[in-house]
Amino acid sequence: MPLLVIGTLAYDNVETQNDKREDLLGGSAMYCAVAASLMRKPGDPGPRLVGVVGEDFRKFDLEALQGLGIDTEGVEVAPGRTFRWGGRYEPDWNTRHTTFTELNVLEHFDPKVPEAYRDSRFVFLANAHPAVQERALDQVHGKPFVVADTMNLWIDVALDDLKHLLKRVDGLILNDEEARLLTGKSNLIQAAHQVLELGPRYVILKKGEHGAFLMGEDVHFSLPAYPITEVIDPTGAGDCFAGGFMGSLVRDGDVSPAALRRAMLFGTVTASFCVQGFSIETLIPRTADHLQARYEELASICTI
Repeated sequence: MPLLVIGTLAYDNVETQNDKREDLLGGSAMYCAVAASLMRKPGDPGPRLVGVVGEDFRKFDLEALQGLGIDTEGVEVAPGRTFRWGGRYEPDWNTRHTTFTELNVLEHFDPKVPEAYRDSRFVFLANAHPAVQERALDQVHGKPFVVADTMNLWIDVALDDLKHLLKRVDGLILNDEEARLLTGKSNLIQAAHQVLELGPRYVILKKGEHGAFLMGEDVHFSLPAYPITEVIDPTGAGDCFAGGFMGSLVRDGDVSPAALRRAMLFGTVTASFCVQGFSIETLIPRTADHLQARYEELASICTI
């Protein structure tokens, strides 16, 4: 039951209190696909990736993704440069300054889902303009389990498009700030209920170092973040959470309340590996056994 991931691939410049790195492999869909690839069983197909890159996209980066079992047939190479983003984090990790954004080939991105991908049973619409997310979803056959991500920008400038998309998805992932902006509610429980009224069956609210919670008609679940003593770079952590979450559901072939709870834990521990290094450098060497060990540790922390 392959996972289809649609969104951005990028090169990032990141500055933290630990170091400064340039031209790091990044992008919402890239992080999600890598995280999900760690969850698959031996012999199972890897995530199917749809996005656009420029002619400057490095061959060895594409080969690294393929080496993780990610199907890159849906990665389009367009004339021009790959989407680039720069960010600087304050020592508290909660304050991030965008130093530059270059859309480049992403500016005219029109997702093209290969025919071989259109039977995907699970779909993750990584952060992008909701109209672009919906155009991608239009190309998928059947009734897959669809989860979307969004951000403040789209809530501000494309609210009608976002609300239209939310009527078609099973789940929405957003952080506490985005939930308050979308609903106008300061109380996160009230905000979550109001998001559910917009259409999705489930809403996942990420609270960074304070964990995350899942709400739906048949489930209400909350858990803390995995305790990390040293954060190196939080870029991509939310997308890795989504990848671990979706990868767990795909591996189980199940979206029951119990499966959703397990997926929340796997999303959390996958994100915890991400923040311990730059880009995907601490994810590439991980295996399902590494994730399982940290899953069990987090489960023990949450259990009386």
